[in-house]
Amino acid sequence: MIPVLNAWAGPGANWRNGWRLDRPAVATPAQRAAGVEAPALAVLTLEGAGDRWQARVDNRVAGPVQVELRPAAGAAALPGLPLQTVVAAGASIVVTHLQPPAGSTAIRLDLTAVPGDPGARAQDVTYQLPFDAARIQVSQGPRGRFSHHDAENRDAIDFALPEGTPVLAARAGTVMQVQAGYQGNGQNRDHDLGRANLVRVLHEDGSMAVYAHLRHHGVLVRPGEQVQAGQRIGLSGNTGYSAAPHLHFAVQVNAGMRLRSIPARIVSPHGELHFARTTDEAGASALP
Repeated sequence: MIPVLNAWAGPGANWRNGWRLDRPAVATPAQRAAGVEAPALAVLTLEGAGDRWQARVDNRVAGPVQVELRPAAGAAALPGLPLQTVVAAGASIVVTHLQPPAGSTAIRLDLTAVPGDPGARAQDVTYQLPFDAARIQVSQGPRGRFSHHDAENRDAIDFALPEGTPVLAARAGTVMQVQAGYQGNGQNRDHDLGRANLVRVLHEDGSMAVYAHLRHHGVLVRPGEQVQAGQRIGLSGNTGYSAAPHLHFAVQVNAGMRLRSIPARIVSPHGELHFARTTDEAGASALP
């Protein structure tokens, strides 16, 4: 068995901003004791013996993850780095072999991971309304000024919903990632960003739907579970970077080490919904 030596890996200093819905916040000891789930997307293990080391990446989610491996900030350059590759769902692979810099016994690396396969191509399909309600109200539409101004959320929709409203899968797929156990909300980006309970569902074309700000312990599915359109997957809430109870719904693709939201055609029992693209923090009600 190859011994594990001086391995160091983190999420990467160059991780983009955004809502951090795909980079779970680090749980405090109290949160961990309360059962807060904030698993990493992928984990790097640096295994070595003498001058021959190997970098192994374990994918911790039920879907593909693209990873980038590079020397840590301030560390010596290494041949073959940086490198990018896609790791299949649940896979553990050796991504490269390395040799420590001359005179050193340690290698310091940064691992960055983004969900999804950049080679996937999203199909033009319709999505069901992700909840059942007689009135549909949008609290923030595409390109909303409050938080829909970055690439991964530009086409997201925030539906105003009472806490505890059943959240339904808008399209069939595999539960790729869940984050549950957080409670409370706020508008302090440093503290609240990334503390939204969420479900990420992977579709057959490689696109991914995110259902976020779910209630404390409001996730009703587990990673790897197959879900059908209309199936209950969670309960709406008001967790994380949020000003009021709502469901944040976005369809995303991996655009090459970065997430990008894409427009979703949502059909209600009364017809397809049309959303005004505004720069206002609150959008108008969306009616068929």
